[in-house]
Amino acid sequence: MEEKNLTIGDIAQALHVSKTTVSRAMSGKGRIGEETRRRVLDYVEAHHYSPNVVAQGLAQNKTFNIGVVMPGDSNISELPFFQSCMLGICRTASSAGYDVLISMVTGEDISQLRRAVTNRKVDGVILTRTLTEDASVRYLMETEVPFVAVGSTDDGEVMQVDSDHRGACRELTDRLLAQGLRKIALIGGDERFVVTGSRLRGFQEAVAARGGADAGIRADVTLNVRDMETAERAVERLVRRETECIVCMDDFLCGCVLNALQARRIAVPGQIRVASFYDSTVLENRLPPVTSIRFDMEELGGKACEQLLHVLNGEPAKRRILLGYEVHMRESAGGCLDKV
Repeated sequence: MEEKNLTIGDIAQALHVSKTTVSRAMSGKGRIGEETRRRVLDYVEAHHYSPNVVAQGLAQNKTFNIGVVMPGDSNISELPFFQSCMLGICRTASSAGYDVLISMVTGEDISQLRRAVTNRKVDGVILTRTLTEDASVRYLMETEVPFVAVGSTDDGEVMQVDSDHRGACRELTDRLLAQGLRKIALIGGDERFVVTGSRLRGFQEAVAARGGADAGIRADVTLNVRDMETAERAVERLVRRETECIVCMDDFLCGCVLNALQARRIAVPGQIRVASFYDSTVLENRLPPVTSIRFDMEELGGKACEQLLHVLNGEPAKRRILLGYEVHMRESAGGCLDKV
C-alpha cells in the first residue's frame, strides 16, 4: 500500500479502531481517549497522511472556498486598493486551507454572486465595497450566507471591517485649518459609496469644530466627480472663488486636480494647496509630494477574512472592527516633507 493513497479507513484498520475514532482524533472534536488520540496522530505523522480536501469538504458539508465580491464598475485607478485588499484576503484564506472565488457585481446586477451561492460554491463571502443601498448585502442576509463587509454600513447586523475614514479625514482637515486656512474645498466621488459619506462627515466635523462659517471658514463641497472632465470644471470654479486649499477624497481625484492646476499654471502649494484623503502608489511620484492619509489595505483584507473564518469555524467574531491610519503632511499642503 502506497502512503500517498492512504485513507481514513486504512488508518482505522491498521490501528484496530473505527473510522469515526480516526476522524475525531484528527479534528480534535468529539469524545475520545487521550491515548487513542495520540496513537492516531502519531500514525498520521509517521505516514505523512494528508486528508483529501474534497472528501473532507463533503463530510463537513464545506467547499473550502471563500467568495470575494468585486465591483464590476471599478476603474483602473482603484486597482491598487483592490490588489492590496485581495492580497490580505488570499494570504489569510490560504493559511486556513481555503481558496478564493471571485464574483463581480455592478449595482443591482448580482447574478455572479447569486450563482456562486445557489450552486453552493462558497462557504462564506467577503464584500470589498459597500453601497448606501446594497443589493449584495440584502441578498446575503436573505439567504443567511455568512459574510463580512470591507467597509462600513448602517446595518448593525452586518459584520464589517473598515479603516477609520471619518476620524482620519477629520484629523487631516483639522491640521489644514490649523494653518490658518479659511477657504477650503472638498472634491469627492460617487455619493452612493459609504466611504464617500464617511470621509465627508470627517471633513464637516473638522470644519464645525473650528467654528465653521461663524469663524469665517468657507467650506465648498463637490461630490460625484468621476473623471478628468468633471474634475476640471470643479477646479475652474474653485479657482474663481479664490480657494486656498483643495482636499480630494481619493488619489485618483487628487491626480485629476493636480493635472488641472498644472494646466492652468497654478503653483502648488504656492497659490493653492492640495491634499488627499487616500494615499497609494498613484501619488507616490507626484511633485510636490502630496499630503495624504495612509491606510493599510492588506491588513484590511486580512482582518475581514480572519473574521469570516471565525464564523465558519463556529468561533466568536467581532461585529465591527475599525483599523487605524497615518496622516502624512507633505509639501503639497505647505507641510514639511515626511521622512517616512
